[in-house]
Amino acid sequence: MLDNYGYIGIFLIVAAVFAIALPLIPYILSLLGIVPRKPDQVKSSTYECGMDTVGSSWVQFNFRYYLFALLFVIFDVQVVFLYPWAVAIRQLGLFGIIEMLIFISILIVGFIYAWRKRTLEWK
Repeated sequence: MLDNYGYIGIFLIVAAVFAIALPLIPYILSLLGIVPRKPDQVKSSTYECGMDTVGSSWVQFNFRYYLFALLFVIFDVQVVFLYPWAVAIRQLGLFGIIEMLIFISILIVGFIYAWRKRTLEWK
């Protein structure tokens, strides 16, 4: 049983070394002069999609796009939960049906809330 914990310990050590080494490698290389560091006005300018930006590059996006994406993720996760439930419905019995009805009702309440807040409408 302790053999399995040894693998977990080695994994944690490797993860810690990796997390510490990644930020340190560019810093050490810049101190050694391997990474060039010559700031320039052209290098610092905003550049996107092969064209110079017109106007301010600081544009605030409407929060509805993020909310729409979160709703998509929520309903996508619903499908992930529904598939194994549908496969094992005979073994779950009445408890499984009640559990899934509660799960779907919570999602429907969230969907109705988003609908009433007009989050799902593109403007």
